Amino acid sequence: MGDVLTADQIEQFVTNGFVRLPEAFPRSLANECRAFLWRETGLDPDDPASWTEPVVRLEGYANEPFQRAATTERLHGAFDQLVGPGRWVPRVGLGTFPIRFPHPADPGDAGWHMDGSYTPEGESGYWLNLTSRGRALLMLFLFSDVDDETAPTRIKVGSHLDVPSFLQPAGESGMDLFSLCTAMDEAGQLDAPHRPLALATGQAGDVYLCHPFLIHAAQPHRGTAPRFLAQPPLIPTGPLDLDRSDGTHSPVERAVRLGLGLT
Repeated sequence: MGDVLTADQIEQFVTNGFVRLPEAFPRSLANECRAFLWRETGLDPDDPASWTEPVVRLEGYANEPFQRAATTERLHGAFDQLVGPGRWVPRVGLGTFPIRFPHPADPGDAGWHMDGSYTPEGESGYWLNLTSRGRALLMLFLFSDVDDETAPTRIKVGSHLDVPSFLQPAGESGMDLFSLCTAMDEAGQLDAPHRPLALATGQAGDVYLCHPFLIHAAQPHRGTAPRFLAQPPLIPTGPLDLDRSDGTHSPVERAVRLGLGLT
């Protein structure tokens, strides 16, 4: 197949930190997966009185429908364009699923953050480093239609460019997520007022492909229909290479270099 993303979309990814890929997998497949997830929750989709928590988290699934959703030709083409051919590992399933329900209670997980991707030996929690060990992309798979009221993921546009300068001094070992978020918050670059807000809205079957350093957050559900989403990483075959002698930097690498002020 031809290129999945246009040149403009790739540049949007580099500067904004994300791109929405419409119809990344079939809507009918999203419906099939969502029906399975409903059964896994043990809740009744036709009885809102049974939705007693603001968020229910399900672990990853490698069942055949989820494998198909994660491995479409359209997704694989976009991975090649953003990460580079041969630089990512095909997924065998999807997870974790934070299913958000209309509920007055605070979900308790709506703070601004990046996603960590590894835990160094002898340490705890999730960590990040400048070469994005363990994560080539953050991905948001929409398994239900998501509008402004249906708890769309909040995104700080361009915030991935603010992260590299904090990670660079930490070297290969990197920083734990709590320390990184604290440092950026104290510098006014976590909930950064200079970064516009975007909402990850779309149709069931859409996927948001996000830079691994993108700052994002959940939010309470103010709509009526529960939101079904998976947020798996795309696993890299190796760390980012920010100094490729042949200049074949991927868009993910170009964004990190841009954040560091490199040409």
